[in-house]
Amino acid sequence: MIVISVLELRLKPERVGSADDILRDTLNDTRARPGCLGVEVAIDVDDPAHIVVVEKWESLEADDDYRAWRASPEGASALGSVIAEAPALSRSLLRDDI
Repeated sequence: MIVISVLELRLKPERVGSADDILRDTLNDTRARPGCLGVEVAIDVDDPAHIVVVEKWESLEADDDYRAWRASPEGASALGSVIAEAPALSRSLLRDDI
């Protein structure tokens, strides 16, 4: 079953204009992971420091594997240098039978 993971990021105010390269590199690595079906980024029109990343995974296992990889030294990214607080993550199963 497809999983939608929503990651809410809060950028450091001084990094709002300069975080794009780090976000792009980080999310390109995410897109390349096995089981990733896509990643979209939305920036709040009233607060450009608030970014929502929507990831689509082919299964909960693929998303779990990705989260474990990100928590490892080889999966670490520079994202921590631009965010002001720990990201908030929610995961949902996509239902097409309702």
